[in-house]
Amino acid sequence: MGSPLRLTVVGTPPARAEAAWRLVSDEFEAAETAMSRFRDSSDLTALNRAAGNGRPAAVDRRLVRALVAADRAGRLTDGRFDARVLADLERLGYRGADLGGRPATRPTALRWLSVDPRASSAAIARPVDLGGIGKGLALRWAWRALERSGVGAVETGAGAGALVEAGGDLVAGGTSPDGGPWIVGVEDPRGGPEPLATIAAPSGAVATSSVRVHRWRTDDDRPVHHLLDPRTGEPGGAGLLAVTVAGPDPAWAEVWSKTLFLAGADDIVALARSRGLTAWWVLDDGRLEMTAAARPRTTWVAAET
Repeated sequence: MGSPLRLTVVGTPPARAEAAWRLVSDEFEAAETAMSRFRDSSDLTALNRAAGNGRPAAVDRRLVRALVAADRAGRLTDGRFDARVLADLERLGYRGADLGGRPATRPTALRWLSVDPRASSAAIARPVDLGGIGKGLALRWAWRALERSGVGAVETGAGAGALVEAGGDLVAGGTSPDGGPWIVGVEDPRGGPEPLATIAAPSGAVATSSVRVHRWRTDDDRPVHHLLDPRTGEPGGAGLLAVTVAGPDPAWAEVWSKTLFLAGADDIVALARSRGLTAWWVLDDGRLEMTAAARPRTTWVAAET
């Protein structure tokens, strides 16, 4: 996942805040150890190297849960979200840990996973990338660890809150440092220093799929990015630069932000409306648009000032 991590707490004594930071950072380190495709020693890298051999391997329970979540996301999005894009990412030049020269063939059928949660084992038919949904799950698990510890949103008394952010995706609850809801900026994916809008995040998650960071040129000098359409194995999202989704859970906010991005500018409105999503998106000309559900959550828009 490789995202910078930040924790903000309100109404929490310093000693408890330090303990909360350890909880959050430990949870993310455990998630990286289980799910990172960039770590040579991760459970996911070992599973990817063995993909297709049909033999279940013992893996961390977090990886089992992430694979099950990715499989469910694929089914609920009609295949628009598909974790099995790793071979295409590698082919285009976005490489992680060495997988031993696995050929860049693309999957066809949705059935690709066998797991045994009781034995914490799994087998996969094709290598997978759990970057986005993995980060969302790590945020979910870190937030639950905070809740169990009594930090932030579940503190007793007024004026308590917490926010966990990983590379622009976040979970928040309770009150912000200024006493109101948490206010989150919608980043300008063209690299501008100021946000395009701000949104209120009183509780729940906000996730963004954007081409701002992970874009490069291939060996044959084609401009590409990391948000691949599983139907083609090529970068998707025609006409879009970024999509932000707010919802109760960070993993599903991640899934829907990517799914909406891959719908492209022509189809994003219909898909977002059909799913009742709270979403904002930036067109390739820099214009910001949003769903009706997002308008009440929008506290400021640069283009309207």
